[in-house]
Amino acid sequence: MIEAKSLLQDLDDAIARGTDESRSRALWHATDLLITGRYSEDEISVFGEVIGRLADEIEIAARAQLAELLAACNHAPFDVIRQLAFDDEIVVAGPVLRESLRIDQETLVANAMTKGQPHLLAISQRVSIAEAVTDVLVKRGDQEVVTSVAKNQGARISGWGLLHMIKRADGDSILAEQLGLRKDISRHVFQQLIAKASDDVRKRLESERPEMVEQIHNSVTDVTGTLQSKFGPGSRSYFVAKRVVTTQHRLGNLNEESISGYARAHRLDEVTIGLSLLSTLPGDVIERALMDRNRDMLLVLAKALDFSWGTTMSLLFLGAKDHCITAGDLHSLEQEFARLNIDTSRTILEFYRSRRHVGSADHGVNRQPELQVH
Repeated sequence: MIEAKSLLQDLDDAIARGTDESRSRALWHATDLLITGRYSEDEISVFGEVIGRLADEIEIAARAQLAELLAACNHAPFDVIRQLAFDDEIVVAGPVLRESLRIDQETLVANAMTKGQPHLLAISQRVSIAEAVTDVLVKRGDQEVVTSVAKNQGARISGWGLLHMIKRADGDSILAEQLGLRKDISRHVFQQLIAKASDDVRKRLESERPEMVEQIHNSVTDVTGTLQSKFGPGSRSYFVAKRVVTTQHRLGNLNEESISGYARAHRLDEVTIGLSLLSTLPGDVIERALMDRNRDMLLVLAKALDFSWGTTMSLLFLGAKDHCITAGDLHSLEQEFARLNIDTSRTILEFYRSRRHVGSADHGVNRQPELQVH
């Protein structure tokens, strides 16, 4: 640390007394030292002070070169990365927004909320994008940005974001096709998308996703009337299931026993609707919990509803691939379920409910509560 500070102090002195040419040499020397060395976060911060001050004084081409170098550096100074990300010139901001691992979610959200379409497009091309960021991209982004988000399999898209994108896909065959190719789109949302898609889009999706051919055909033939304004599916079987389960709920007969029965009978629609009514969570959130390979949310949901392990196990088997779970995995899930705290699980459910009511500009401000165990 002392050596790094001494070296940077010498550079700082040279900068103060030097010419434009000597300052430029000092910038690249400091950058090379940073990239090739191994430093603590405190030392990296010191480098950032020098590099950031010099970056303010160089031309666009040099800033772009600096951005390229630091975007690929896994220990680049946070402040310099943020400075470059908010540069008005996309040749400077682009590499950092697309590639840097040193840029945090809050910075990406703020950038997407305030900068222009080229900056939003660069963010949409990141290897991984959180829901809070994609929510802003799909709201503020133009057609190119939204289509880029849909194509990016590393982009996590919230229920609100998917709804917004499906609305925008009406009449946009390119966006509709890219959404239909996403592996994380829920069955009900896929049905709604297909019901509104053109014949050409359906044919291309049949070719690209042969496992969905039957569902595509059913969606086209079963849809009657106007699709629901929210995440309601278009299939007749779903509407029948919803009418039956909703009636049971109104009569006070929808409970753990009925959910367990639906699950054992592999009645996914009935389980999804029933859990949605009992938890007051949207159906798309429930279906994701049921089908997601990560079983944490489903365990939290079952614990919050005070379900037994037997019922929870039926839900786990329902959502598992081919309804199969290994004995080892099942034992681990049972232990995890037993450790969950019911009050904390209910707090997490409340968090998901509240997210449906906040404005998109506030997305990313909340943090999901941590799981607590007994």
